[in-house]
Amino acid sequence: MNIQIQVKKTIKKYKLINKKDKIVVALSGGKDSTAVAYLLHKLGYNIMGFHINLGLRNYSERCEKVVKKLCGVLEIPLHIYDFKKEQGSSMCYLRSAIQTKKNLKNCAICGVIKKYIINKEVRKLKADKIVTGHHLDDEAQTFFLNILKGAPQLSANTGPITRNIKDKKFITRIKPLFYILEKDIKEFAKKHKLPVVYDSCPCALDSYRIQIRKLFNTLSDQEKRNIVKNFDKVKHKIKKPNQKMSYCSICGEPARKNICKRCELVRLK
Repeated sequence: MNIQIQVKKTIKKYKLINKKDKIVVALSGGKDSTAVAYLLHKLGYNIMGFHINLGLRNYSERCEKVVKKLCGVLEIPLHIYDFKKEQGSSMCYLRSAIQTKKNLKNCAICGVIKKYIINKEVRKLKADKIVTGHHLDDEAQTFFLNILKGAPQLSANTGPITRNIKDKKFITRIKPLFYILEKDIKEFAKKHKLPVVYDSCPCALDSYRIQIRKLFNTLSDQEKRNIVKNFDKVKHKIKKPNQKMSYCSICGEPARKNICKRCELVRLK
């Protein structure tokens, strides 16, 4: 199916957004977030871009360059968060400091901190929704990964729209590419000559997800679709984790415990 048609169907079916919503697309510089921004703009939605420069030298410089180019072509506002300037060090330095105290994977640390920054900074922009470029392969891998971890409940809140408890400090996240295969997104980006950095993050070397991704590369498109299709059938039966939403006693941001995940990590430095 045509990607644009599928995105329209997903938006309509799950009532993800409307034309009055102020939408921020989390742009990494990769094909997925670039493609979703291009599609939403083409469909007439009110979008702007948000990019985190993680301070990963040449890689981050190239990512910021293509993000600026995309937003220039689409003529949409772009907000850039300079991690090194705002945090006092690059993501690599912060992550290494945390890893001296606790054995955590690179991507696990980076993921927590980026989510924290995006929610906090996008809230300042008074946005209604945050759009990410997560696609069918991502979601199938995550569901499978959580099963292997023995924690299927971690997938309970996922879907084309996050199912967390509504809170004034938590911006709803949506995934218009939820039912689109990764290979189709790559083909779309190349066909439309979108400005994209196709390299993987240089720090993504030890992620458990990389092992899962290699396994998924051996599956057929239909097998991947079947995983997400079956997840859709059973997700309402999965016991959700603690749904109580409170605020971190250190930073005041949304948290499920007394201290949010980001502050737990930073305290390890």
